[in-house]
Amino acid sequence: MGDVYLVYEPWSGCALGLMDYCGASGREIVGITEPWVYPILALVPMLAAWLFEAAVSYTPAWAIVVTLVDAVAFAVLLGDARSRGRAIAAAFWLTFMVALGPVGLYRLEGITVPLAIMGCVWLIPRPWLASALLAVGTWIKVWPAALLAAAVVAVRRRLAIVGGAVAVSAATIAVVLALGGGRYLFGFITDQTGRGLQIEAPVSAVYLWFSALDVFDSQVYYSSDLLTFQVTGPGVDAVIAVMTPLLAASVLALLLLGLWGVRRGAHIVRLFPALAFALVLALIVVNKVGSPQYMTWIVAPLVYGLVVDRATWMRPAAFAVATGLLTQIVYPIYYNFLMTDHPAWGVVALLTVRNLALVALFVWAVIHLARVARGGGPGSAGRVSSLRRSTSVVERSPS
Repeated sequence: MGDVYLVYEPWSGCALGLMDYCGASGREIVGITEPWVYPILALVPMLAAWLFEAAVSYTPAWAIVVTLVDAVAFAVLLGDARSRGRAIAAAFWLTFMVALGPVGLYRLEGITVPLAIMGCVWLIPRPWLASALLAVGTWIKVWPAALLAAAVVAVRRRLAIVGGAVAVSAATIAVVLALGGGRYLFGFITDQTGRGLQIEAPVSAVYLWFSALDVFDSQVYYSSDLLTFQVTGPGVDAVIAVMTPLLAASVLALLLLGLWGVRRGAHIVRLFPALAFALVLALIVVNKVGSPQYMTWIVAPLVYGLVVDRATWMRPAAFAVATGLLTQIVYPIYYNFLMTDHPAWGVVALLTVRNLALVALFVWAVIHLARVARGGGPGSAGRVSSLRRSTSVVERSPS
């Protein structure tokens, strides 16, 4: 829960002008009067928690806000409870969150995941609203942009998808400019270039092992500027330099594969979850930054996949639950054994297994996307017909 009371509370408290948080420097608003690592709308849920702070203190107040947003998204997902796919998807979401543990609630992902789920469920029946929700999520924690990109590729009503996102972005930018925060508007993007290799990123595994074995002058260190634990060792600067271009190339390749699928007539209910799942996994696997809450990013595409085609998506969903449980074992249960100059090799092994599981999911996602783009295997015509009936469930179910 550390991020909530260590950074969310003081950031939002100072934005409200509360002297206990501002100190001698006076009122400062992150993203407006000073640079910030998050998009500006991330401040909104942090401020919303103050509505309940007087009654229960800030950290449980944050949990109340997250629970309320989750409850709305859960109701939208479940609908009238007559769809077996929706019920299984809802059960998966609950199971995954139990497996992952508190970090899924006490981070900004606790807000962006339910927004993403509602955005996915409403993509076909309400594309403008779906796009707006995904855009709001993007202006809170960036990663829902992967779902927006997948929607632009896969959904036929692209004007609605682009229009909703542009409307939300234009309104957000206008407010920030009116408040005088233009110079920090895109700081959350530019600040990423200065990040090193965080200990939980898959690419950091080699340096973690070097550090655990105390070889090659490798070690774990704490970055006080970014409030994260990172690794250092031989050639680390070159690895840092190559990771961002590699991530961009991976995302571009997946989008091109999705476009190829569109040209070959792939149906949205097959193409969208496949492309979205591959994209969010790319943001996790091919990234120099890694945190335990990133695991929640895979929930929305898995939920959509289970709604429309549970036969295909049950196994990756089950594998994702196991991966979430591994994540909780590492963080927070044994995390203290990683936060040292030379971490315990047993915990490094656990984290390595978790990261290999993510790589395996990513490989499955890319292969599945390629198959969908190519037109599927034997019996694909009947499968798409069945999936179209599933889509009608998404369209008919009350919100």
